[in-house]
Amino acid sequence: MVDATNPSLLSWLHKARQAAACGEDEAAKASYLEALRHDAGHFDALHELATLAYGSGHRSAAKTAWQRASHFHPDRPESLVSLANLAAEEECWPEARRLYEAALRLQPAMAPAHQGLARTLEALHEPAERHWQQGFVGHAVVALPYRGQGQGLPLLLLVCARHGNIPTQHWIDDRHFAITAIYTEFYDDTQELPEHALIVNLIGDADLSPQALRRARDIVRRSSAPVINHPDQVELTDRCSNARHMADIPGLVTARVTKMTRASLATTPLSYPLLLRAPGFHAGRHFDKVERHEALAATLATLPGDELLAIEFIDARGRDGLVRKFRVMLIDGRMYPLHLAIASDWKVHYFSADMAEHPSYRAEEARFLQDMPATLGAGAMAALQELQARLALDFAGVDFALSEDGRVLLFECNATMAIYPAAEAVLWDYRRPAVAAALAAARQMLARGAADGVRHDTGIRQMPNNKTAV
Repeated sequence: MVDATNPSLLSWLHKARQAAACGEDEAAKASYLEALRHDAGHFDALHELATLAYGSGHRSAAKTAWQRASHFHPDRPESLVSLANLAAEEECWPEARRLYEAALRLQPAMAPAHQGLARTLEALHEPAERHWQQGFVGHAVVALPYRGQGQGLPLLLLVCARHGNIPTQHWIDDRHFAITAIYTEFYDDTQELPEHALIVNLIGDADLSPQALRRARDIVRRSSAPVINHPDQVELTDRCSNARHMADIPGLVTARVTKMTRASLATTPLSYPLLLRAPGFHAGRHFDKVERHEALAATLATLPGDELLAIEFIDARGRDGLVRKFRVMLIDGRMYPLHLAIASDWKVHYFSADMAEHPSYRAEEARFLQDMPATLGAGAMAALQELQARLALDFAGVDFALSEDGRVLLFECNATMAIYPAAEAVLWDYRRPAVAAALAAARQMLARGAADGVRHDTGIRQMPNNKTAV
């Protein structure tokens, strides 16, 4: 609680909250620090400063502030949950579990702690149903803080409680939108929908979240507001379906993808090398190459789940032995180059590629970002345009390589592609215009959709009987 006997601390804390509520992050930070000069262990100042730092991408500063809050106030569970969330994001599951359980000992009914512990136990392959229920039943609708001036445009986000959501922190702005999120699997459909001018379906992984997508589809049917990434379209983008739907696109090569049980993998004759992937995971997690049958059992032992994706291996190396993975964002009917990652390993991601160590790699990426059609060629551009048309998503991305004859070697295409700002170092300045263009396109897509919703008076409250209030 605020110390009412310290007027200076109270004044600075009030100023900090006012600035934070208006989206004036730097002013808020300065005021929180002034408040902490009067009381270095003040819980509210530390916790709110940490939340502000985390929201602006300063994870280390946020962690330090939450640790200080926990040190000075071991009886408060909020900072423990925040630290647990950081540990979970870094997949430090035992530490996340310890912190969530510590928070629940202090406050046994704390929904965010149950939510985080449910996800953590699931990652540890331990029973979690009790925590899913205590965390989300009755807590499926969350109004997020609005930090803008005046009245924000009401935006409804449909999300999955488990995983598989599209990262949006860089293109959905809480200074412009008054955001309400619904965890679709646990939503009580006897409730009226929150007021909204636009629905954005963030459930992007069709392999991981079929139930959440079905519930999202039911929610969308109750509203006449515009929808970004309609659940019906996202449902069609699981990896097996994509491989089939895109196979006949001229100038594009897709690998055969088959969903198989462990038992069938062990007994079915397979062609090697092949790739094995646990559905629903990204960034190379639980995704391995099997060179020969003798290595199959060892690889299977490392992968979670009974059903796995067996993927035909397509050698994407160029003549120099390097793999070039292009990412293009597909936003509101247009294509935006995002990055080119170059590496010697078959499993290449931008975060693991040696782009910082090789100026020639960065120069090659810069050419792609500055002139995508010239880099890819007319045939590849036509193939990508047809792929975008078949996906029929408002927001998606495609990862691919180019064959020596200029064909697109498709790795994946779906809605779960993230757009992250380039790192702060000067050597990445050449990337900033492309990232900015993609983010601007996503923001413009939201603004247009919300404007359509307001113009046609579709963002109106829905009634429990599914009839629209007038």
